[in-house]
Amino acid sequence: MSLRGTLAWGLLLTPIPILSTAAPAFDAAKAFGARPGIEHMSLSPDGMSIAYVAPTTGQGAVVYVQSLAKGAPLASKPILGASGKPDRLAGCDWVSNQRLVCLVYGAVFNGALLEPLEATRLIAINTDGSKMQLLSTKENAFTRGIQLGGGNVVDWLPDEDNAVLMTRVYLPDDHTGSHIGSTKKGIAVDRVDTQTLAVRTIEQPREDVVSYISDGRGIIRIVCARSRRGAIGNQDSGNLAYYYRKTDSRDWLPLGEVVGEDSNGFTPVAVDHDANLAYGYKKLDGRLALYTIALDGSLKEELVYARPDVDVGGLSQIGRRHRVVGVTYSDDYSYYHFLDPNFERLIASLAKALPGQPSLRVTDSNMDESKLLLRASGDSDPGVFYLFDKKLRQLQPLLPVRSELQGIKLASVKPVHYQATDGTLIPGYLTLPPGTDTPKGLPAIVMPHGGPGARYYWGFDWLAQFYASRGFAVLQPNFRGSTGYGDDFFKQNGFRSWPTAIGDVLDAGRWLVAQGITSPDKLAIVGWSYGGYAALQAAVVDPSVFKAVIAIAPVTDLAELKEGYRNWSNFLVISREIGEGPHVREGSPALNAAKIKVPVLLFHGELDSNVPIRQSKEMNDHLAAAGVPHELVTWPDLDHQLDDSAARAEMLSKSDGFLRRALGL
Repeated sequence: MSLRGTLAWGLLLTPIPILSTAAPAFDAAKAFGARPGIEHMSLSPDGMSIAYVAPTTGQGAVVYVQSLAKGAPLASKPILGASGKPDRLAGCDWVSNQRLVCLVYGAVFNGALLEPLEATRLIAINTDGSKMQLLSTKENAFTRGIQLGGGNVVDWLPDEDNAVLMTRVYLPDDHTGSHIGSTKKGIAVDRVDTQTLAVRTIEQPREDVVSYISDGRGIIRIVCARSRRGAIGNQDSGNLAYYYRKTDSRDWLPLGEVVGEDSNGFTPVAVDHDANLAYGYKKLDGRLALYTIALDGSLKEELVYARPDVDVGGLSQIGRRHRVVGVTYSDDYSYYHFLDPNFERLIASLAKALPGQPSLRVTDSNMDESKLLLRASGDSDPGVFYLFDKKLRQLQPLLPVRSELQGIKLASVKPVHYQATDGTLIPGYLTLPPGTDTPKGLPAIVMPHGGPGARYYWGFDWLAQFYASRGFAVLQPNFRGSTGYGDDFFKQNGFRSWPTAIGDVLDAGRWLVAQGITSPDKLAIVGWSYGGYAALQAAVVDPSVFKAVIAIAPVTDLAELKEGYRNWSNFLVISREIGEGPHVREGSPALNAAKIKVPVLLFHGELDSNVPIRQSKEMNDHLAAAGVPHELVTWPDLDHQLDDSAARAEMLSKSDGFLRRALGL
């Protein structure tokens, strides 16, 4: 029997059959452009089944369930499909051994606002594909406002099969004043039975709430709310206020405030029920460090871990209760600082047992943590999922992340540091064509990252690997304005401090030439999102460095980008990020297109809600007016990520041909 269910914004989900896995002849653009074969994987509470999301055509995907029991069929069972037009599947996690909760999202064009919007919804479904239920609040004809957020699971309630604590968005409706009307508005926490849809509100809806944190035992201990300090009217100030509860009280007590773009203050991210404390981040000497704060009323603060060179990164948590076992940090490579010595020894022994001692990450575990779901990967290895059984001391390979690249020799990635014009050392990663030991005279690409609040990490990168496979050296700089290196390196972000960021990007190209890795006539620049902005702006600032520019979903007009948020609550936040003054116009490549002297290739999805396609269209028009050789390639149904294998393959193929023509290869 076919299962069908329509979500609140009109999306249709249906089970679809398993597609053929016959491998075509190797084509670099198709192989590297293909979406990962495993986009999300999770382990059941009893450790006897996995669920994973795999791509189909376009932006479509299928949820598969695979039994791990001895003697079970080897074939995975498809239970749910999403077409990708616009419904898409982000992932599924287990609420019981027979039921999953899945996140569905989609970008749709809003006629009233004349722009695309992204909406999310949570659904539940049995592992046999039956009884699909919408867990998010439902919209109806009387709802006042647009419900974009479908909520998220705050606590998986591992002691209660089929129930979760989740945030749900409430909007008032036009029945207000009648017995069926409601004035509820804001984000609430509801206990939802995913089978019966019985709902009990745990935390009443509040308009100012951003998020909640549970203790993993079904108790909400921390709430994050928008601070009114610095706000104007209904505009969000960007400041966040945190409150907590003691174990024996329902009263909210002040925990602290995080102020401004510098994020000064304590940001809680997890609660330890047994120790009665919160883990969170706070600046120490301009770099993020991991702290704990006691939730017993004393607010006693303790430093857990800090680095003198880089920020600490994300918490490492395992188990159904998300137990904290460590924290990550990254300089040239990524590392764990473990808080659990036994867990540290286990991970070290597992890494040694695997070929090449890859980077290991625990992605899930069963209820008692006796079985761990692992992902092992490296710079030249997209990754493989493994199951480790502690009791049997058995490590079982499950599925590769990118089967199209199995057996293909991939490039190694080397951390490098180059000197900027002012003498500052800039970190980055150099990817060379496979088998290249002494790079000399290669065509080369500088590839600035997106963000600007982001950075590159050592590891597999499908875009850099594609160009390396085509004979290019690829340098990925973590220019100033990148996150992870502290306040002094971040400056005022890559927009307000664009002269510094773009200067570092240009110096990356000059370094490649100075090292003899490439020659001035064989150097190009490729970037996505902010990286696309950096590629275009670098060609504006010094047209002599790069001989070709590829910009994917780029920002091109800073004032227009800011104005696009005028009717949204975060307008003040975006305004501060971009700033005011001459740097806004001078830092807008669309308004300075006449300074670009090399060919430009633009790519953009028309449903991009992150960087609107009008940014590329404006750039396209200004390049045309300036007589700059250029092309704009668009896709009507794609968003910022261009998460479509065929589209990505087209982009890679077109960009490769464009670079070869422009660089005379």
